[in-house]
Amino acid sequence: MKHAKRLPSLMLGLSVMAANIPAWAAEAAGSYTSATGGTGGPVAGELNLQPPATQIASEIYSLHTWMMMVCLVIFVGVFGVMFYSIFKHRKSLGHKPATFHESTAVEIAWTVVPFLIVIGMALPATRTVVGMKDTSNADITIKVTGMQWKWGYDYLKGEGEGISFLSNLSTPRSQVGAPGFEPTEKRGDNYLMEVDQEVVVPVNKKIRLVTTANDVIHSWSIPAFGVKQDAIPGFVRDTWFKSEHTGTFRGYCSELCGKEHAFMPIVVRVVSDADYSAWVAAKKKEMAALADDPSKTWTIDELKTKGEKVYAANCVACHQANGKGMPGTFAPLDGSPVVTGPKAEQINVLLHGKKSGKYGTEMPAWKQLSDTDIAAVITYTRNSWSNKAAENIVQPAEVVAARK
Repeated sequence: MKHAKRLPSLMLGLSVMAANIPAWAAEAAGSYTSATGGTGGPVAGELNLQPPATQIASEIYSLHTWMMMVCLVIFVGVFGVMFYSIFKHRKSLGHKPATFHESTAVEIAWTVVPFLIVIGMALPATRTVVGMKDTSNADITIKVTGMQWKWGYDYLKGEGEGISFLSNLSTPRSQVGAPGFEPTEKRGDNYLMEVDQEVVVPVNKKIRLVTTANDVIHSWSIPAFGVKQDAIPGFVRDTWFKSEHTGTFRGYCSELCGKEHAFMPIVVRVVSDADYSAWVAAKKKEMAALADDPSKTWTIDELKTKGEKVYAANCVACHQANGKGMPGTFAPLDGSPVVTGPKAEQINVLLHGKKSGKYGTEMPAWKQLSDTDIAAVITYTRNSWSNKAAENIVQPAEVVAARK
């Protein structure tokens, strides 16, 4: 750890850390596994920071331990002297209160000593903070977009450029349950910490993250990397990490962003260079296969089948599987005049969103979905539940025209 080499005062803290060395430190292969057997995520009963997987996280771990020791020494010293003085100079032993008013030496001491302590703590902390902000010379740049309630990833530069996908919580709703209802399925080991699309990056490569959001403030956070960066609508901010270990690392959106805030996990899988190249090739092939021709004419059954999957991945959190929405919060789609009315209005709502109205909540824009996905989910909603819309089918070409 860089600061341990530079600051002798860190040795006390490092001696304490020796008892908490992460399991991966002893593994020749260098893969990341926490001391309890989990991989890169929170562990029940864990009291300290997560074992670090990057140099910055290691420095944060060291600083945290060292500063806790400094605080402990100050606490014991101050309260030790105070309680000793109270006990040894109590009235019952015949002691009487002093009559002096102040001591210049004491005044200087309790001003200078805390100042020196603060400076001694600030210097290494500042060095680490500056290092956290240095996003130059990145090997790969990834744009991270926070959305209610999922993450969008676009590989902008480096190997994998052009890859783009959405990452949703993959824990089944049957494991989550609902207010007043128990889960109907046993919860897995990675309950609420698993996604359908993981971020994949190579080990020992500097990864720059450019963060933003398309609705409210979110925050991209992986504790094992020492990374927490807010994603703010209308702003572009950046951070970076360089994992020294392969493995799977888990985090959450750590900014209260709305109803589904607790269901917005982050999963990063760090692999070898060879495995990363293989993933890039497979991902690009998969994207090419999924790239639908917007001029293709689909049957209504094809669109409904595809639309049901799009709805389950993107819409069910607010509008519910039965299309009833949440009374007073999210509008129902079953019987909605927008869904059963002219299809142009529903296309417009999905592409551009809708400001708060009767239900007091805002419908975000979904233009990040493909033309086929939008056409499919609209067709699905117009033909589901009790809806029997006159204009019951939307083709991708109509969405393409509406985007212009």
